[in-house]
Amino acid sequence: MDQNALRKKLEGPQGLLVAGLLSGTSADGIDVGLVGFRGDHAKQNGCRPELHAFETVPFEFGLLQRLRGALDGAPMDLAGVGRLHGDLGHAFGKAADQVAKAHGVALDWVGSHGQTVWHFDGDGEPGTLQLGDGARVAAACCAPVVSDFRAAHVAVGGHGAPLAILADGRIFAGGPRPRIILNLGGMANLSRLGRGQTSGTAFDTGPAGSLLDGLARALLKEPMDRDGRVAAGGQVQDEWVHHLLKSPFFDQKPPKSTGRDTFGQDFVDDFLKFAGPGARPADVLASAVRAVARSVAQAIARWLPDSGEYLVVAGGGVYNGALMGDLALETGLITHSSAEIGVQPDARESMIFACLAVDFLQGRGTPVGNFERVVLGKLSLPPGT
Repeated sequence: MDQNALRKKLEGPQGLLVAGLLSGTSADGIDVGLVGFRGDHAKQNGCRPELHAFETVPFEFGLLQRLRGALDGAPMDLAGVGRLHGDLGHAFGKAADQVAKAHGVALDWVGSHGQTVWHFDGDGEPGTLQLGDGARVAAACCAPVVSDFRAAHVAVGGHGAPLAILADGRIFAGGPRPRIILNLGGMANLSRLGRGQTSGTAFDTGPAGSLLDGLARALLKEPMDRDGRVAAGGQVQDEWVHHLLKSPFFDQKPPKSTGRDTFGQDFVDDFLKFAGPGARPADVLASAVRAVARSVAQAIARWLPDSGEYLVVAGGGVYNGALMGDLALETGLITHSSAEIGVQPDARESMIFACLAVDFLQGRGTPVGNFERVVLGKLSLPPGT
């Protein structure tokens, strides 16, 4: 089916089924959201996405080890990068195909964010790199794929991230405004939904899972501090919190974004060295949780005043009870999971990239820098089309 036919299908009673794919900076698997769209998406605000299914498909062990090495800064030659780019693309496409078949549906369109392996934090020349070849995704799932969303944004002076604000107005269409949506993935980022239907702003606040999960791997030999149970039993050390928040990034004015180059394994190792070998793991984790919450609270107070009384939280960090408690304490806002307003916390980012893929199909652009309309993404067609 060609793109004109897909546009007509989108506007008809059947609508389109779109897969949104990503692996976040936590790299805990490939998130696959099957998202339905129906109606005139060319309208100013677009039509609201409807989540039909969501799964996180684990990486094959060998691929995960290579990916983890890349994220943690292990040396990699061009051959290694090229193979990882292709193998991730195949894995993403295979995951989309697997989830679609498990639910007995056929994919019309796919939005694949890929895996961010490097992203500048505002220091130096802008740049970003997401691996996961769109052509390999398309070949594996037999559907058209829009990928590499960040590149066009960066090319015209944007940061390329976070892109959530381009879809959050549709995903969180109901409820009071203004309000703040917080995503707790590897990095933490905020979206402020303004009073107007399309108004808003978004930026990264600093580390979340990249710090907390890195500490859990080092101290607990576990991929995470599940539910924040260890952190909940620790004592916050103010000196440690202060050390974690000394990075110049926290004082940068938005728009801003960051990644593992700033808050990756080196950042984790530096904090462990500062805390010392005799530090109780529970105290280390409790202090790190408090630092993440405080970085969010300070960003809201400094850059997003008068943003309402609600903090809506999505992403994997929503399940960390210690972190959710500290967020409420530090921000003074009514803090709750996005699940309470009908948005599955784990699925929100996959819904974002499904929305951006449909925006591409409709030629729906966004203002960036001096340009009033920039369409994000690149199209890869499956074999035989």
